[in-house]
Amino acid sequence: MVSLPVLSLAQNPSAPPAKDPYSYKSARFIDKQDDGYRGIWYFIGHLKDNPYVYKYAGGMATYPSNHYPFSVYVPKVKKTFFCYGGTGHDGKSLYHEVGYFNHRNGKVSRPTILLDKATGDAHDNPVLQVDKDGYIWIFSTAHGTGRPSFIHRSLKPYDISRFEQIRPVKLVDGREVPMNNFSYLQMYYDDHGFTGLFTHYETQQLKYGKRGCRVIGYMTSPDGIHWSAWKDIANIEEGHYQTSGKKGNRIGTSFNYHPTRKTGAGLDYRTNLYYVFTDDHGQSWKTADGKAIALPLREIHNPALIHDYAAEGLKVYINDLNFDREDNPVILYETTKGWEPGPENGPQQWYTAHWTGGSWQILPVTASDNNYDMGSLYIEDDGTWRIIAPTDPGPQAYNTGGSIVMWTSRDQGRHWEKLKELTPGAENNQSYPRRPVDANPEFYAFWADGNGRKPSASHLYFCDKQGRVFMLPEHMKKQEEKPVRVFAK
Repeated sequence: MVSLPVLSLAQNPSAPPAKDPYSYKSARFIDKQDDGYRGIWYFIGHLKDNPYVYKYAGGMATYPSNHYPFSVYVPKVKKTFFCYGGTGHDGKSLYHEVGYFNHRNGKVSRPTILLDKATGDAHDNPVLQVDKDGYIWIFSTAHGTGRPSFIHRSLKPYDISRFEQIRPVKLVDGREVPMNNFSYLQMYYDDHGFTGLFTHYETQQLKYGKRGCRVIGYMTSPDGIHWSAWKDIANIEEGHYQTSGKKGNRIGTSFNYHPTRKTGAGLDYRTNLYYVFTDDHGQSWKTADGKAIALPLREIHNPALIHDYAAEGLKVYINDLNFDREDNPVILYETTKGWEPGPENGPQQWYTAHWTGGSWQILPVTASDNNYDMGSLYIEDDGTWRIIAPTDPGPQAYNTGGSIVMWTSRDQGRHWEKLKELTPGAENNQSYPRRPVDANPEFYAFWADGNGRKPSASHLYFCDKQGRVFMLPEHMKKQEEKPVRVFAK
């Protein structure tokens, strides 16, 4: 194991000096057991005189689609480790929490509260990775530049009981500088180390004045402490949201762009669909047909463009990216007429975009009733495509999430079968079911619930490959306890 500069608990004063770039500032390093599972409830965009109340809201413990992964299955110890956005009993502050599902006995651990992020913003949710030595890494994201990001690592392999702060540095023009701010992180790991895709916020002079731009990029590290300089993937007009995936050495990323106009500008007018990939940890990038492409992309129409949805007046919300058995990408996404919730902009049409080796094949899947009805795409060893997503209306119709449905296709997305509704009779909408890395059939998707129109408690759930749903216990006294089967007919 590589020796890393870290900040241990014993060295970590409660009020580190402000000049310390790794200072927790208002955030608090807690590192103690919680007494049960509680997810963060979050909203954005309170809408006056609108019956749906919020642009989006609900249980956001596994939000957003641009964070990955929240869970990793480790065959060596037969555990799925997971992180999520939790909260205290008052529901006010975002906690970064870590737990595991023990496949040997079917029990979940008591969670560890790693960090009080000192915000209620679920955009700051963490992601998790496990390295080759079994150490668990938690990457605590930011949302823009107003709050810092953090990296923590478990003190022992395969152990969630204690963590330590890592002090990462990146190399810029031959200088080592602190790396304490990154947003919308997707972190991958293999024998070469870490590859992270992320967003950094920049103020730039554009056609209609200065704008805050979401620039998407990537960074690599052999050890989690020494990071490459940030390299941009795309910087078109006001920026992008990217959602990526990994298979073997291949990392592919799909993204939209935010237009700059006098009207209809910014993230709520996200549109178009793009794709690029790397097979060499970011040393070179290619389009789906294997042709080299120079980054960063700066023009709307470029070789990475899959489909021009701007020309159709449609917005694009990307959910997931996976690869078929030939390592060709499949992107799961939605299109919509506008950003406001409600039937006027619906239905939200779901599609897969599949590179077949010679062209992109775009096929419909189903429709749902909210732009943020995020789901996950599974492509299994026998060729089955599976989607787990809240595509059925929930108790708060037209709000974020809904009732979770399992869909399958045996012909690469040409036809889909609604295999099972997983959450019938739920009291609140179910949101953001997430696919674990190397998902074990016993812990196949992980998500949370919450009322889409008012603050509520948020519970956490997982399902197995057969669609049986289990709720993580709200109150725990033992170190491991059985999750509760729910929604069973």
